[in-house]
Amino acid sequence: MELAPNLHRIGNDIVACYLIADPTGVTVIDAGLPGHYRDLVAELTAMNKTLDDVKGLILTHGDSDHVGFAERLRAGGVPVYIHAADASRAKGGPKPATPMGRMGLATLGFFAYALRKGGAKTVWLTEVVELHGGETLDLPGQPRIISLPGHSEGSIAIHSPAVDAVFVGDGLTTRHVLTGKTGPQPAPFTDEPERAIASLAALPEATWVLPGHGAPFSGGTAAAVAAIQSGD
Repeated sequence: MELAPNLHRIGNDIVACYLIADPTGVTVIDAGLPGHYRDLVAELTAMNKTLDDVKGLILTHGDSDHVGFAERLRAGGVPVYIHAADASRAKGGPKPATPMGRMGLATLGFFAYALRKGGAKTVWLTEVVELHGGETLDLPGQPRIISLPGHSEGSIAIHSPAVDAVFVGDGLTTRHVLTGKTGPQPAPFTDEPERAIASLAALPEATWVLPGHGAPFSGGTAAAVAAIQSGD
C-alpha cells in the first residue's frame, strides 16, 4: 500500500511494516510476522522492485510481532539493525513479564491474525547489527535512529526526512491491539509505561507518524504526542 511517494506499508492496522524507497533501493522498517514475507514480496513487485533492492531492515524493537521475516531476509544477505539493548530479545532471549490489561473482542482478532500469519512459528535472529541511538544509516531514505526506551529498553524510532515520516514501532499505537480503541495512545505490553511516554519528547516533527499497530497518522508528531500526554 502506497502512503505517499516512496513510502509504503505492508500488513494492516493489526500489525504493520513499512518500506522507504529511493533510487538506491529499499529500507524495510520492522518485519511483522513470518507470513508478512509474502506481502513484502508482493509490495516490492508492485513498486517494480525485488528482494535484491532491499538494502537493510531496521527493527524498532525485538518483540516477536516485529521480528517476523527478519531472519529470512538476513539469511539472504540483508543486514538487520536493532538497538544493542534489544539484540538479545530479537534472538529469543528473555523479556520482562507485562500485565495483559483490559481486553475486548479485538484481542481475539489480534491473536487470530497472528496465528494466520505464522506468529506461533517465530524464527529468531541469529545475527544483528547493533545500534546505539543517534546514527544516520547509509540506507535508502537516510534513516536516523532515535532512542525511545520504555516499551522495551532498546526501543527506537526511525526518522526519515526524505519521506517526512517517523516510524515509532510500539513507542505509541493508533489502535490498541487488545481493546480496539483507535487514535494515538500508549501501547500495551510496555515494560515501563511512564518512561515510554516521557521518551516521546525525543520524537522530531514529521507529517507521518507510523506505528507498528494501528492506522498511519498523518496529523504530525506534535499532535500525536499531545493526544497521549493529555490522555485523550
